[in-house]
Amino acid sequence: MKTRNYFTVFLAILVLNSCKGLLDHEPISSISAEEFFDSENALKTYTNGFLTRYLPSVETLTRGDQFSDVVVTTQTEAFLRPGYNALSANNWTTSHWAQLHNVNYFLANMHKASEYVPESIMKHYEGVGRFWRAWFYWDKVKMFGDVPWYDQPIDADDEGQLYKGRDPREFVIGKVLEDLNFAVNNCSDDSKFVDKNVINKYVALALKSRICLYEGTFRKYHGVADSELWLRESLAASEELMNNSPYSLVNIVGEEDKNYGKVFKSLSPQYQEVILSNEMNLEEGRVHDASWYFASGTAGQRNSVTKAFVNMYLNRDGSRYTDQVDYNKKVFYQEFQNRDYRLGQSIITPAYRKKVAGVETNEFAKVFPGLGAQLTYYRIIKWNMDDDAYESNTSSLNSLSVFRFGEVLLNYAEAKAELGEMSTAEWNRSIRPLRERSGVNGREPDNADPYLQQYYDGLSDKWILEVRRERAVEMLSENLRRDDLMRWKMGHKLIVEMAGIYIPEVGKPFDMNGDGVNDICFYSTTIPRPSATESTVTYVQITAQVGDAATTFGLNADNCLVYRLERIWDDKMYLYPIPQVARNINPDLGQNTGWEN
Repeated sequence: MKTRNYFTVFLAILVLNSCKGLLDHEPISSISAEEFFDSENALKTYTNGFLTRYLPSVETLTRGDQFSDVVVTTQTEAFLRPGYNALSANNWTTSHWAQLHNVNYFLANMHKASEYVPESIMKHYEGVGRFWRAWFYWDKVKMFGDVPWYDQPIDADDEGQLYKGRDPREFVIGKVLEDLNFAVNNCSDDSKFVDKNVINKYVALALKSRICLYEGTFRKYHGVADSELWLRESLAASEELMNNSPYSLVNIVGEEDKNYGKVFKSLSPQYQEVILSNEMNLEEGRVHDASWYFASGTAGQRNSVTKAFVNMYLNRDGSRYTDQVDYNKKVFYQEFQNRDYRLGQSIITPAYRKKVAGVETNEFAKVFPGLGAQLTYYRIIKWNMDDDAYESNTSSLNSLSVFRFGEVLLNYAEAKAELGEMSTAEWNRSIRPLRERSGVNGREPDNADPYLQQYYDGLSDKWILEVRRERAVEMLSENLRRDDLMRWKMGHKLIVEMAGIYIPEVGKPFDMNGDGVNDICFYSTTIPRPSATESTVTYVQITAQVGDAATTFGLNADNCLVYRLERIWDDKMYLYPIPQVARNINPDLGQNTGWEN
């Protein structure tokens, strides 16, 4: 996002020990609200400050999926570790609520500009404010369920509001929908707001499409009423973007092996597909660390995907990789033959090329990292700039998409499938183009995939299964997978086995990348490394016995490398606990079920 010398008026976030002060501070400014809100430029200035502060960060956009079922990391978040409870929770502090105060302050005071600004522009900026409030409260509802609803700045002496209990989830999410609808109906689609990395009608539609799909499927799988209402709201938002917006997939015929990656590696946002971006700009010092994070074993968490996830990618002829005999026992290079081109644009494969010391190369030893920089041998490169010049510093310039048209197509397809309304025509306008832009035959499925049925605990609807496959593949590492598991009531998938590549034989070197030369040899205390070594081979020690916890790495029953990561899951974890420190101040907040002790 380009900063344009914005003058911002924001809340002074204070370190306080009481609930009073949480939502009751006037934004610090050398001028009053009456003096500041005197023009369209003032409204623009204030709301552009929201972009600066509240647009999802680089960390969120690129690493948001790392604590999910499809990505392996060296550590996991505190929430998924044994011992997490209300005493250790700290996500209800002043800073966690400051955004709401700032937005409500704007909405309460922006009307002071009405005598200087046309009504349509006033409505646009009110829609922008309500867009941010809807997003804020959706995040809170996902985390806590019931939360206190505030649509006005809170007076410092209003103890009734400051110390009130939580409002029901149903009420709050209904208010979120009201804000979304207002934003959709009033935010402008004028060219001065479109593809300028500001909130506009299309961005509001994209957020509504996402939130309403979440809510509709959450209600369906968690047994809450009115799921259809929300799914239809998501459909309406998605369809409007599909029919009446300037967006489409980045898709050049003949470049199926590059189309997908362009969206994530481009310096300027690919506005053909990208609806909103966290835009980088070297002149303004807007750079990020994604290439460094994913390439370094010390700067990052060695993010890698699981074998179970790699298995989900189709062959380019549209057939299922997992329909092959012994699909789970293929050597690394065999896994990538004639597969969906998105696979090679998302993780390192034998075809991967990058610049090393300024020279593009495919040399295995130069482009393929060892276990010091990844954990399963399926290392993520989706956000990398594919040049080692960016892998040891914070200098990456590729812009990061926040909303894009590809997700809209998936939201549309999933809502249709969940409503039982998917058909050949619906498939052809949503899932088919996503597959075909990456070289995959886009034909509809003949039947439910047994592999996906097993993965999703017996789910048998072929349409829903295929949409879930496509969503996992298309949206990898875009901060959506964890939400997907929560809304599908699949939280237990967070503790799946974190398996990696197949190892043909422990103690014996093998050719990993298919160039005819042995590359790697795994050995253990029970099966030692060969006494005669080969110069081209890297020797890696692991545990060779199933269940042996002597080292971090081991083998499973299929002789696949496994990284041992301690996580726990309990169904109470669909919601976070209300931090005890907040309940000590305000007992009326109550506690979420299961977290009382």
